[in-house]
Amino acid sequence: MAEGPRVRSNQTNMKKILFFLLLLACSNLFAQDAIEYQTPPKEIYDLVMAKPTPGVTFDSKGQYMLMLERSSMPSVEDLAQPELRIAGLRINPNNFGPSRSAYTTGITIKEIATGKEFPVAGLPVNLKAANLQWSPNEDKAAFTNTTNNAIDIYVIDIKTRKAAKVNKGAVNLVLGAAFDWIDNNSLLYASVNKPVSMVPKKPLAPNGPVVQQNLGKVAASATFQDLIKSPFDEIQFEFYATTQLVKNTNGSEIKIGAPAIYSNVQISPDKKYLLVERIDKPFSYLVTAGGFNSTMMITDMNANTVKVLAKLPSSEGTPRGNDNVLNAPRGYDWLDNSPATVRWIEPLDSGLIKKKMDYHDAAYILAAPFTGGPKELVKTAERMYSVTDITNGSFFVTEGSRAKHRQKMSRLTADGKMEVLIDRSTDDAYNDPGTPLTDKNKYGRETPKLLNGSQLVMRGMGASAKGDLPFLNTFDINTKETKQIWRCEEPYYETVTTVLDYDKMLIVTSKQSQTEQPNYYLRDIKNNSAKAITAFPDPQPGMRGITKQKITYKRKDGVDLAADLYLPKGYDAKRDGPLPVMMWAYPREFKSAADAAQLRGSKYTFIRVGYGSIVFWATQGYAIMDNTEFPIVGEGDKQPNDNFVDQLAWSAEAAIDKVAEMGVGDRNRVAVGGHSYGAFMTANLLAHTKLFKAGIARSGAYNRTLTPFGFQNEERTYWQAPEVYNAMSPFSHADKIKTPMLMIHGEADNNPGTFPIQSERLYNAIKGHGGTVRFVQLPFESHGYAAKENILHMLWEQNQWLNKYVKNAAGSPYVK
Repeated sequence: MAEGPRVRSNQTNMKKILFFLLLLACSNLFAQDAIEYQTPPKEIYDLVMAKPTPGVTFDSKGQYMLMLERSSMPSVEDLAQPELRIAGLRINPNNFGPSRSAYTTGITIKEIATGKEFPVAGLPVNLKAANLQWSPNEDKAAFTNTTNNAIDIYVIDIKTRKAAKVNKGAVNLVLGAAFDWIDNNSLLYASVNKPVSMVPKKPLAPNGPVVQQNLGKVAASATFQDLIKSPFDEIQFEFYATTQLVKNTNGSEIKIGAPAIYSNVQISPDKKYLLVERIDKPFSYLVTAGGFNSTMMITDMNANTVKVLAKLPSSEGTPRGNDNVLNAPRGYDWLDNSPATVRWIEPLDSGLIKKKMDYHDAAYILAAPFTGGPKELVKTAERMYSVTDITNGSFFVTEGSRAKHRQKMSRLTADGKMEVLIDRSTDDAYNDPGTPLTDKNKYGRETPKLLNGSQLVMRGMGASAKGDLPFLNTFDINTKETKQIWRCEEPYYETVTTVLDYDKMLIVTSKQSQTEQPNYYLRDIKNNSAKAITAFPDPQPGMRGITKQKITYKRKDGVDLAADLYLPKGYDAKRDGPLPVMMWAYPREFKSAADAAQLRGSKYTFIRVGYGSIVFWATQGYAIMDNTEFPIVGEGDKQPNDNFVDQLAWSAEAAIDKVAEMGVGDRNRVAVGGHSYGAFMTANLLAHTKLFKAGIARSGAYNRTLTPFGFQNEERTYWQAPEVYNAMSPFSHADKIKTPMLMIHGEADNNPGTFPIQSERLYNAIKGHGGTVRFVQLPFESHGYAAKENILHMLWEQNQWLNKYVKNAAGSPYVK
C-alpha cells in the first residue's frame, strides 16, 4: 500500500515528460529560427564593405570644388538608438533631428585650375555633416553637423580654408528645413525652442480612449505609416516640431518672431519678406505632418505678419485619383525675377479632374506691398504643375495628366498669350527634350538660362535605340528648333554635372565606361578638349572581369523588352554550359506599347554594386538579369492592371527564353526577385507560373485590400474594381505558391502600403497551405536597409536560398 502513491507519482511524471517532449517537437516544427548575424561569401563581403566614392560640389565660377567623404553603413546599434515615430516623421528625441541620415565624414577643398587639394581646419571631431550650401558669393559654404545631443551650423571660409561653428542655440531639423543664406554673412534657421530636459512625460495610463469619427465627410487617405495615434503623440509632436526662427550674422543671433511650428520659410528675392507656412491644430491622425492644417502668410524679416494668404485645410480631404487635388490653394512660392511677388495655384474644378471644364487650374500672383487682391496669371486645361518666370513678365507653364501619362510646357508671354512649346508622353524617353538648366539672376536665384535671348540650354539622358547617350542641347522658344551642343560618345556614359561658363561653354561632366571608374572632367566644348579633375580609384576591384551587355528580346504580344545581362569572370558558354539565372525587376506602367518598347539605360556604365544589388551573384557563378523589363501596358481606355498577371508572365517567359537561346542560362534553374513593387511582382509570378525554382521578395505589399484607395498608378479604389485588387493580390492566391520563396522585410518599414504585416500575413498564408517559405525580419530597418549587420545577413540569406534551391537544384558544369 505504501508504494501506491509512488507508482502514481511516476506515472504522472512520465506523462509530464511525454507532454514536454511533444511540446518541444511542436515548437521545433512551428517556432521561428533565432539565429545570430551571418555574413555572405568573402567576394560579396568585400564588395559591400568597399569605401564609398566621395561626392562633389562645385562653385558656379569653376574655381573650387568640395570633395565630400561619405559615411559608411551604420551599425544595428546605431539604428537601435531612441527614435520617435510620429506624424510621418522619424525623430531623434535627443538632438531634434532626423533619426536616420547619411552624412559627410570629411571635406576637402580642391582648386580646379591647379588640382591642388587642401584640408579644412576647424572641422568638428567625428564629423557628421549634411545640408551643405554655398553662400551667395560662394566665398563660404555652410553645413549642419549632427552630434548625439545637438545639431549645429558650421561655416567654411573657402579662401582661409577654415571652418567655425556659428550658432549658439541648437538647430531644429525635425521638419527638414535646415537653413538659408540671407546674404554673405547672415543665415536664417529654426532653432530648438525648449531643451530636451523639458520633454513631456508620458502618463502611466491615458485619461480615456482614443476616439476618431467622421460625420459624412469624404476623407479617403493613403496608407501612411508612423502617424499620430494618441493625444500624447500630439503633445510630443508639438514639443519637438515647435521652433524659434533665428537670424545669425557672423555668429550673432537674433530671435525672429514667436515660437511656432514652421513647416516652410522662404526668403523673398529682395530679402525684405518671408513666405511662411505654419502648421496649426488640430493635428491629423490620417495624414503626415506635410498634410496638416496650416496658415500661409507673408511676414517682414522680423516675422511680423504683413498678410495672411490662406488657411489651408488638412489634406485628409484630398479626393482619390491621380489628377485630383485638394480643393485649396497650393504651390506657394516667390517669383524669381521679381523683388517680392508670391505665386500660387488654385483648382477651378473643386479638385476633381473629371469635371467637364475648359480650365481646371489657375495661377495667381500678388506683389509687394500685398495690399491689393491677387491677379490671375494664367489658366490651364489640364492640372497645372508649375509656373516659372523666365523674365519679368514672361513665364513657362507646365501642365499635364498623370493618368494619361502626358505633360505639356507652354510659354506665357507678357501680353498674356500661351504658346505650346513641348507636348509629350512622359513615357516617351526617346523624345524627352531634357530639363532646362539655370543660371543665377540679379537676386542670386536660379532661373532658366536663355542664350541669345531665346535659346534654353537643355540637359537630357539621351535615350535612344543605342541606349542612353546624354546630351546638352539648345531649344529655341521662338522657333522650337533644337540644336545639339554636345553629346556623349560611345563607348562611354558621360553626363553633364554643371555648366561653369555659358559663354565659353565650359562644363563639368561625370564620365565612365565598362572599364573606367566614374570621374569628373572639365570639358571645353568650343575647343573640344577635356581634363580630368578627379582620379577616384576603383572601389570594387572584385567586380572586374565580370561582363555586362544589354540584351533585347520580344514578348508574345509584340512588346520589345531589354535587360542588363552580367556573366561571371572567365565564363565561356561553349566550354562551361548554361548557368543558373537570377532575374531582378520592378514593373512599370505604360499607356503606350511603343513607349514601353523603348530601350532604357546604358551598356557602357562601370559595374558597381550597392547593398541591394543582385549583381553580387555574378561572382558566385550565376548569370544575372538586372533591370529586367516588366512593362504593364494599358492603351486607350484600357487600364494597365486589367491583365497585370498575364503581362508579368509574358515578360518572364520572354526573358527566360532569351538567355536559354543564348546558351548562357539554364531555363530549369531560374530565380526571380525584387524589392517593394518588385517583391509584389515576385510573389505574383510564383503564384501564377511554374517558371522559377525560387523567389526573393523584399519589403513588398501582397494584399491589395490593405491599400484600398489605390497603389502605384492604380487610381481605382478597391470598391470600384474589387476583381482587379483580388486578382493582383498574391495573398489571395497563397495556396498556389509552392515555389520556395525567401521573404525579407524591415521591422520598421515606413513606406506607405508596405507595412511589415504584409509580409507576416503572406508568410502565414503560404505556411498554412504547406508552401516552402522563409521570412526574415530585419531589426530596426525601414523600407530601404541601412545597418551593416542587417545588410550582410540579408546577403547571406539570399546566397543560402539561391544555392539551395537554384544553383544546386541540378548539376552544373560551371561551379565557381
